[in-house]
Amino acid sequence: MRFDDCLKQKLPLGDHPARDWRHRAIDLLMGDARRSADTHLIKPMFKGLSGISLYLKDESTHPTGSLKHRLARSLFLYGICNGWIGPQTTLVEASSGSTAVSEAYFAQLLGLKFIAVMPRSTSPQKVQAIAQFGGSCHFVDHAGAVYGVAEELAAQTGGHYLDQFTFAERATDWRGNNNIAQSIFDQMQAEADPVPDWVVMSAGTGGTSATIGRFIRYRNLATRLCVVDVEGSAFYEAWATGRRDITAEGSRIEGIGRPRVEPSFVPEVIDHMIRVPDAASIAAARVLSERLFRRVGGSTGTNFFGMLMIAAQMAREGQSGALVTLICDSGERYDGSYYNDAWLAERGIDIAPWRARIEAFLDCDQDL
Repeated sequence: MRFDDCLKQKLPLGDHPARDWRHRAIDLLMGDARRSADTHLIKPMFKGLSGISLYLKDESTHPTGSLKHRLARSLFLYGICNGWIGPQTTLVEASSGSTAVSEAYFAQLLGLKFIAVMPRSTSPQKVQAIAQFGGSCHFVDHAGAVYGVAEELAAQTGGHYLDQFTFAERATDWRGNNNIAQSIFDQMQAEADPVPDWVVMSAGTGGTSATIGRFIRYRNLATRLCVVDVEGSAFYEAWATGRRDITAEGSRIEGIGRPRVEPSFVPEVIDHMIRVPDAASIAAARVLSERLFRRVGGSTGTNFFGMLMIAAQMAREGQSGALVTLICDSGERYDGSYYNDAWLAERGIDIAPWRARIEAFLDCDQDL
């Protein structure tokens, strides 16, 4: 190209509708972040624990009621900044419910169409919440089918597949920027043990555990990360064997555990993993709900039981310190399942022995 021809090229100096929309969209998303990102850190008291403090970061207080509110906002920002989401983009997600609820909220905030691909067993309360935020649901019979169907729907509509299971670990800035890890450690600064011995976290996409594990290493903290996994999930075997081709039947605890090892699961940043039986998760959720005077979800029960297992080991070894985990969502979404005795009986889930052990540990200083 000659010099004169180069000078004749016109620069786009006028209005740019897509860019203007992007600016407005990011302003809306960041406004939500300023209003809702710092959730409460709760410190319940249990007379059976001496010298060991338990903290629960309550992510159920987000506008869409779960930890996934943070992830959804990050996925939207990631998609917009990469140029994948624009003013007319149809958004599609594969989800067991909570992420889709949060994404439906943000899609409505930006005036975009949203379709959630979910297992047919997803709780009715989550389906209703998605509809209330203007989203629609496409159901599949098996959890493993959500990925392909979501990808197909995005292609058919010319839309964007948000794909939380691939992008969760990279959409969030793990070095800080008010992510879940930074919020936890900032809130712990004035506590008796400002650097917790352990953070306990269940894995759904694996993105939150990756963010926490990377943040701990980046800040050179002594804290260790324990990831708790559930029955029917591939994550524990993948961590134990070092293989990523592990598959499983899928979890009964909504929001966590996966039938395959998701791309966002990063086992290398995990210090320890614990496999928690479903009966223990549900028993722990019910016990904790009674102590907090409000219901928590099944995944929070998984987190809480994993935390108690570590606390029990610390007590046996005469250690003191602090442990932190998350309240992932409200138990009101699970009236028909984890808080329904008939539902448990139909599936042969007996929580009574686990409940007795948990209560004795919390109240009477008996070993778990």
